[in-house]
Amino acid sequence: MVQPAPPSTRFGTAGLVAHELHFRAMGTDAQIVVVGAEADLAIWASDRVAALEAAWTRFAPSELGALAERPDVDVPVSDEVFRLVEASCTAWRATDGAFDPTVLAAVAALGYDRTFDEVVDRDSPAAPDDPTEVPGLGGVVLDPAQRTVRLPTGVAIDPGGIGKGLAADLVTDEVVARGAAGVLVNLGGDCRVAGASPDESGWTFGVEDPFAPDDDLAVLSVSDGGVATSSTRRRRWRRGGEEVHHLIDPATGRPTASGVRSATVVAGAAWWAEAEAKMLVVSGVAGLGRLREASAIVVGDDGSVHATDDLADAVRDA
Repeated sequence: MVQPAPPSTRFGTAGLVAHELHFRAMGTDAQIVVVGAEADLAIWASDRVAALEAAWTRFAPSELGALAERPDVDVPVSDEVFRLVEASCTAWRATDGAFDPTVLAAVAALGYDRTFDEVVDRDSPAAPDDPTEVPGLGGVVLDPAQRTVRLPTGVAIDPGGIGKGLAADLVTDEVVARGAAGVLVNLGGDCRVAGASPDESGWTFGVEDPFAPDDDLAVLSVSDGGVATSSTRRRRWRRGGEEVHHLIDPATGRPTASGVRSATVVAGAAWWAEAEAKMLVVSGVAGLGRLREASAIVVGDDGSVHATDDLADAVRDA
C-alpha cells in the first residue's frame, strides 16, 4: 500500500484545528478531515479505510469474497463483514431489489472483472447475448447472535454499491468516539460528516452537473449525515465496440437505461444514501416517490432536474 502524504493542517474560523488527508482507497480518491483532534487520528482513519477495503474487496482475496466459496454454510465472520452483508440485505429489501449487490456476475460479464483502471485500458469482447441472471439476496441467512452469514449457492456480494458509504459511516463514528469534534470521510464522493466543521459555514457539498462536470448543479448543507451520488456518466468502458457502464438493472442483468443520468441522495447514513441513489438510477424519476428517510436530486438523460421538496431550493437556476 502506498502511504498517503502527511495530513495538512489549517485553523478554522471557529477556532478549531483541522487536519486534512488525501489518499487513494477503494479504487477512488479519498479525503478525510478531522476537526479538533491530533493529526494522528486522520492517519488512523485512513488505515481503517484500508482495513475495510481489505476485508471487502472483490479484486483480491478477502473475507467477504471467501463467503461465496463456502455456500450453504453458516460462516463466522468479522463484525465489519457482518455489517456489510446486513446493510446490503436491508437495502435490497427496502428498495424491492432495485439495489442489488448480487449483480457481480453481470458486471463481470460486461468486462468489469478487474480493477477499473485495468478495465478502461482495453476493449473487451462483446457481452454474451443472454443476460446474466441476478439472484438477489432472498436466500441469505444472517445470525446476529453467532455473527454468521450463509450465502446460497451461486450468490456472491459485490460491495461496490454500498461499501464506500458504509466505510465512511463506520470510520466517522469511530473517529468521533476517539474524541474528534468533527469529521468528514469522503470516499469517491460518497461522504459522511458529523460534528463541527472547520469553519462557521458548516459542511457543504456541491452536486456535480453530469452534463457540465466542472459546474455545480446545487450546493447542499449537511450537519450530520451522508451524501452519495450514483451516475451512469462514471465508470464507462468499451465492450465489443459498445460503450457500457457499471450500474446494472437487476431485472434485466444489463446496464440500466431508466432515463436517469445521475442521482444525489442525502440521508442519515452514507450507506443508505448510496443504496437509495442506486435505486433512483435503476428505477428512474418515479423512484423519488419510493425514497425512505432520504432527500434527492435527480438529473435525467434529457437534462431535466427533479428534486424532493426539501432540496428544490438548493438547485441553481440553469
